[in-house]
Amino acid sequence: MALASCNLTAYFSRFSPQAEASSQPSLFKSLKPPLFWPWEKVKIGPMSLSPMGFGTWAWGNQLLWGYQESMDSELQEVFDLAVENGNNLFDTADSYGTGKLNGQSEKLLGKFIRDAEGKQKVRDEIVIATKFAAYPWRLTPGQFVNACKGSLERLQIEKIGIGQLHWSTVNYAPLQELALWDGLVAMYEKGLVRAVGVSNYGPKQLVKIHDYLQARGVPLSSAQVQFSLISMGEDQFEIKSICDSLGIRLIAYSPLGLGMLTGKYSPSNLPSGPRALLFRQILPGLKPLLSSLEEIARRRQKTIPQVALNWCICKRAIPIPGVKTVKQVQENLGALGWRLSNDELLQLESAARESPTKMIQNIFQTR
Repeated sequence: MALASCNLTAYFSRFSPQAEASSQPSLFKSLKPPLFWPWEKVKIGPMSLSPMGFGTWAWGNQLLWGYQESMDSELQEVFDLAVENGNNLFDTADSYGTGKLNGQSEKLLGKFIRDAEGKQKVRDEIVIATKFAAYPWRLTPGQFVNACKGSLERLQIEKIGIGQLHWSTVNYAPLQELALWDGLVAMYEKGLVRAVGVSNYGPKQLVKIHDYLQARGVPLSSAQVQFSLISMGEDQFEIKSICDSLGIRLIAYSPLGLGMLTGKYSPSNLPSGPRALLFRQILPGLKPLLSSLEEIARRRQKTIPQVALNWCICKRAIPIPGVKTVKQVQENLGALGWRLSNDELLQLESAARESPTKMIQNIFQTR
């Protein structure tokens, strides 16, 4: 890991705020350039977070992401490299992991925290945001609290950073919805989580749960939705506007559109697995957007994914790109420490509007 970390430092030294320190005394040369300044950290509840986190949906998912247990050693490197470079937010869920590997993502995060160098400092600074599935058998607040305790056991940590409802049941089991809300209140009051959030809540339900929790004395700290340059429709911007007005932090999942905003794929070069069908439908219409991303990336000496992630950051969202490899972490970290100009933001959003097909919203997202 030391070699990977040194390579990453060299990779970013051209673009770091301290890049000009090479003319300074040797003391400055020995310092690792920060990828972001302390004042760029983001507040969620009582916690200070890095402006970007990492998603761990792939950690245990064999169906969509081809996970194998042989990948665990590199996933440990992924975690270590992210932490060494200031990232302290990792998003997971109690449902992540297919079949017998259900919960694998949380288990791996717990192991990596325990095995990390300076593990007590890591334990103190890492923020785990986990999501609790609205399974049909979770019908009472107590069952939801038990779900939280199950996550704590898999993670082997004392307190979860952000406890999140994975989705709303209002569209198909409205009576269950209130029990889930009361479960959030209970886990917060019991001190099992530092902050509470929701995922896949549309604008109307977001306001409703915010008001309900506020009346119970529990602040709603975050809202996690699909948010990217190919997922910026009317609902998503309404959600963002509500978050900004109510002091809720937007967490952007799929900020690279499941890989469509990496520049890696084309209609003739599709990913394997179920993503191929979606990519075949959407990629042909993304030419204006991908061309703008490539143009700005070339001008900025960045990569297409770095520009796409930086757009999210400029929108005051915390992107949580999924990572499986050290190379992906190295690239994603290059989205930090700089900002797109207003003109570049307008150029990207104009190109996104020209793209005829958008990302399909998660079917669990409510109005």
